[in-house]
Amino acid sequence: ACGIGEGEEQAMTFLMVLAVTVVACLALRTPLHKWPVAFYVLAVAADVAYVIGVEGLLPRVVMGPLTLLMGKCVLSLALFVVVMYIGVFAKGSKVHQWLKPVRSELSIIACILACGHMAVYLGSYAPRLGGTLGVNVVSALVVALALLVLLLVLGVTSFAFVKRRMRTDSWKRLQRWAYVFFGLVYVHLMLMLAPAASQGGEAAVTSVAVYTVIFGAYAVLRVRRALVDHRAEASVAAQAPELDPEDYTA
Repeated sequence: ACGIGEGEEQAMTFLMVLAVTVVACLALRTPLHKWPVAFYVLAVAADVAYVIGVEGLLPRVVMGPLTLLMGKCVLSLALFVVVMYIGVFAKGSKVHQWLKPVRSELSIIACILACGHMAVYLGSYAPRLGGTLGVNVVSALVVALALLVLLLVLGVTSFAFVKRRMRTDSWKRLQRWAYVFFGLVYVHLMLMLAPAASQGGEAAVTSVAVYTVIFGAYAVLRVRRALVDHRAEASVAAQAPELDPEDYTA
């Protein structure tokens, strides 16, 4: 759940963070695969620092970058976009071979970082629950709670030791909820941006366009990848030689 929308250059900031995140994921894929716990610890440390900073216990020079990356959930969202788009590349492609082995690790880091944002975001609205809230705010909160549940479930089951203790088919069915999660992230973004965008706010309109292109392109490309893979599997199955019963031996 990302309370994104404030800030005049939010969309461009996100695109820059996304570009740096892609480069970092490619450059750090080997150490991430070898020592994932170290990266998880860093993500937790970032969460703790952000929560402490919100309480005014960190200097502005430290809190500035944290607010940019954590307060508006930009870094977590960028990581989720990378995780999303890994699935649109063919299995034999370089990008898929480079990033697929660390897809779970990237998902876990994104989930951990999102938790820091959500703790502050949901906490800031808790005192206002007894008052009057706009339809957009209430809707965004409901979606945020749904995202929190999905975030925890998908994040926990992304750990290798949890996956090993689950049946393969059950784990795959559960992980399909990631598509619902990605869809709700987009809905949440639109709910947060809608008030400013409806009033003609240039920054909000630009942000809506950027996020719509990113999530829309992903939806189209992911469906295309599923269709291409299905056709390839069907072609292989059709070309497989049928065994005569007499070929079997006792």
